[in-house]
Amino acid sequence: MRTIDQERRGTREGDAVDTAAISPDAVERIIGDFTTAMHELRCQGTQRLVKQAVSMTHLHVMWLLEHHDELTMGHLADMLGVSLSNATGLIDRMEERGVIERVRVPDDRRVVQVRLSAAGRAMLEDVQVLKSTMLRKVLVRLDPEQLQRLARTIEDVRGAINAELAADPGATEAAFGLHHTH
Repeated sequence: MRTIDQERRGTREGDAVDTAAISPDAVERIIGDFTTAMHELRCQGTQRLVKQAVSMTHLHVMWLLEHHDELTMGHLADMLGVSLSNATGLIDRMEERGVIERVRVPDDRRVVQVRLSAAGRAMLEDVQVLKSTMLRKVLVRLDPEQLQRLARTIEDVRGAINAELAADPGATEAAFGLHHTH
């Protein structure tokens, strides 16, 4: 008897899976399923912020600042793909809400760095807690075998991501539209 997972992969208990033989259609289904699942978790984690008038653009800026610590206004505008004046208006609104702060660089007072405020960090932590809570609720629905298989799969995916990043970081940045100009 096949499990649902084995049915999807076309395997039976004990069969080896030849990953090279996975069809492009199967890969697209996996990407679609994964993307849908991540979108559902993201929506769960962001609904409260949207109710607090924090837009998805604001949230994106906050995630960028969390990842990069501080960014110049010019670099932030480049990363968002908007003009400096549009980025300035966006940052003005975020500063009014208290989620970011501007800091002048002591060596060159013309340069303005943008970073998360304590309130901004707290908001992102709130989103993460909500997502973690939801993910825990989802994971407890899996049996121990499914959890072990998922853990191995996630470990394999992380290894593949690290290998891809190490192989050609420039191509990966281009694929995600990231430009690192300092």
